[in-house]
Amino acid sequence: MIKDPSSKDMDLVETERTDDQKPTDSSIVASNAIKYTAFVMLLFGFLYFVIEYLAPML
Repeated sequence: MIKDPSSKDMDLVETERTDDQKPTDSSIVASNAIKYTAFVMLLFGFLYFVIEYLAPML
């Protein structure tokens, strides 16, 4: 049978405790460096495509 969610006699659920470690500053800096390096490389790749292939068509 379905329990009424507003009833007061709910079963207590054991929660598993995990020690979450916050990322260190150096790992955040490293991941941001990789991310923005990828963005810059994509930008340069797009600009190269525009200059080499689309600009001569104009």
